[in-house]
Amino acid sequence: MVDILISGVLRGGMYVLIALGLALIYGVMEIPNFAHGEYYLFGAYAAYFALTTFGQAPITAIIIAALTGFVLGALIEKVTFSPLRKRCSVDWVTNAFMIAAGISLIIQNSVQYIFGANYYGVEKLWDGSVAIGNFNVSYDRLVAFGIAMVTLVIFWFFLKKTKTGISILSVADDEIGAMLMGVNIEKIHTLTYALGCMLAALAGGALISITPAYPTMGTAPNLAAWFVIILVGVGNLSAVIVGGFLVGLFEIVATYTIGAAWQNVISLSVIILILLFKPNGLFGRKKKV
Repeated sequence: MVDILISGVLRGGMYVLIALGLALIYGVMEIPNFAHGEYYLFGAYAAYFALTTFGQAPITAIIIAALTGFVLGALIEKVTFSPLRKRCSVDWVTNAFMIAAGISLIIQNSVQYIFGANYYGVEKLWDGSVAIGNFNVSYDRLVAFGIAMVTLVIFWFFLKKTKTGISILSVADDEIGAMLMGVNIEKIHTLTYALGCMLAALAGGALISITPAYPTMGTAPNLAAWFVIILVGVGNLSAVIVGGFLVGLFEIVATYTIGAAWQNVISLSVIILILLFKPNGLFGRKKKV
C-alpha cells in the first residue's frame, strides 16, 4: 500500500506540472492544445543533448529544457495561433484544435525524420535512492518531484503576486475588460502559451533518466494532462493540483491491480463516463482561473 501511495504521488506531481500548463493555455486563450505533449518531447531531447553532447550538469540541462520549451512555444504561437486569431472571428476553438493537432503531427514526424525512431536517454541524473519501508525511491524521481513542487509554488506566486501574472488572470477572466484597462492582449497570449509549454518541457527534461526521448513520447503525457483537465473541469486551474495527484494515484492503482496494459483503457473509460454524467468535471467549471 505504501509503495502504491508513493508511486502515485510522485507520478501525480509531474501530471500537475504538465496539466497546469495545458489548463493555463485553455483558460486564457481557449486553445485545446493537443500538441502539448510535444513540448514535453522538446524538453526531453533538449535535456538529453545538454547532458551528453555539451556535458552540462543535470540542473543546468533541466533549465535548458524549460527554456527550450518557452522559446519554441513563443515562436510557434507567433507563427500559428497569433495570425489565426487575427483572421478567425468564428469557430475559434475548432480551428485552434485543428492547428494544434497539425502541429503535433508535424513535430512528431519531423523529430522522427531528424533523429530516427531511436530512444535517447541517460542511465541516471543523480546517484542513490531513499528506502521507505521495503520500497526504494531513486533520487531522480525525488528530485523531479521536488522540481515540480517548487515550480508550482513559484508559478502560483507569479500568477497571484506579479503585475504580469495578474494581467494573465485578468485576460482569462475578461479579455475585453483587460484590453480596456491597457493590457497588451497579444503579448499576454504569447507569454501564456510560452509559459504553458515551458512547464511541459520542464517535466520532460526532469524525467529524461526515467522516460527516454523518442518521437511519439508526448502522446502519453498529453493524454494524462487532458484526463486531469476533464476530471476537474476545463479551465479550472486551481483544481488541477488535486486532479493531477488523483490521476497519478488512479493510474498506479490500476497498474497494480489490473495491469499496465489496461491502464490507458481504464483511464479513457473513466473520461467517457465523466463526460456523459458530469461534463463540467468533478469540481465544475470556473470562469476564473
